[in-house]
Amino acid sequence: MKILRSIHTVNPALGGPIESVMQSSSVLASRGHDVEIISLDAPNDQWVRACPIKVHALGPGRGSYGYAPHFPRWIRERHAIYDAVIVQGIWQYNSFGVWRALRGTATPYFVFPHGMLDPWFKRTYPAKHLKKLLYWPWAEYRVLRDAASVLFTSDQERRLARESFSLYRCNEVVVNYGTAAPEIDLANAREDFFDTFPQLRGKRLLLFLGRLHEKKGCELLLKAFAAIRNSADGDSLHLVVAGPCADKKYLEHLKSVAAENSAVTFTGMLAGSSKWGALSAADAFILPSHQENFGIAVVEALACGTPVLISKEVNIWREIDADQAGYAEDDDLAGTTRLIERWLATPPELRAAMRQNARKCFARHFEINRATDSLLQALGHRTQIAAPHP
Repeated sequence: MKILRSIHTVNPALGGPIESVMQSSSVLASRGHDVEIISLDAPNDQWVRACPIKVHALGPGRGSYGYAPHFPRWIRERHAIYDAVIVQGIWQYNSFGVWRALRGTATPYFVFPHGMLDPWFKRTYPAKHLKKLLYWPWAEYRVLRDAASVLFTSDQERRLARESFSLYRCNEVVVNYGTAAPEIDLANAREDFFDTFPQLRGKRLLLFLGRLHEKKGCELLLKAFAAIRNSADGDSLHLVVAGPCADKKYLEHLKSVAAENSAVTFTGMLAGSSKWGALSAADAFILPSHQENFGIAVVEALACGTPVLISKEVNIWREIDADQAGYAEDDDLAGTTRLIERWLATPPELRAAMRQNARKCFARHFEINRATDSLLQALGHRTQIAAPHP
């Protein structure tokens, strides 16, 4: 099967979906499928040159939307060589451009909304939602309506997607989603991490790892941690905040919130061995997000055997809770505080059991080969092409 994946950018600093695209594309290639990416990046962008998958970079597009008139023309001229096109994300030209290129053709396309239809955005950014209301009937509604399938990564994402717009119609399919387990020695990775941040060696770490953004509940976490750190039970903890931040003012604000707490370390973005070392070294991973469609970093923590403390707005919390691989609470200050309190109150033997449960939860639900099997089943059902076995 020859697959074209359409994405706004392959820049790894912009969040989890691109990491999963890379992982699943690698597995697809190992099974004999041919995968290419089309993006709105500039051809000379460093992340395009570094990408292990062949990228047709047709940008830079105009503005944040990424309008590029030659984007649909490129696809339309070549669509017959592809068995399927997968759109990663909506609200930018890489989705509408695919619809413009493929309407009226026999080439099916599939859409991953990646949580972008979550009603949290409607409640939190009402002015932006008004703009989307004007745009929706003429663009994204048609993109979803005419897709062979719209692929949701959890049943909760599928249900929430119906709440943002009254005009809504698509063929909904829930697929497994995930990432690969680390293929490096975690003990060595931990040493790499501690060599980079020697002040953290020997400390009991809570780890936040991800893009620093208001929807991730970063400020909640800092305030809850400060309250716990001042208690008798919390003085052994150290909070590591790891991840890139596109908004310098927001980063300065977070650092000001944490300024009086010497037990908080901002590391910036971690990648490779340092990332896996941080995930493996952490006592627990924490993400009190207000909206999280999936959470690749959550799943990566599970793969390292690290229990996760998450909000119930992370759409995979039910699977984690059922497998006793972590705790889930509300996405407010009280809920975030309870997450840390519950972890501190967990006996050592139960923490050890939760580490084993974390690995089992990852293998059962989120391992990349399971996710790839699910994706191929969704594509094969519509394209009627038998996927080769690994």
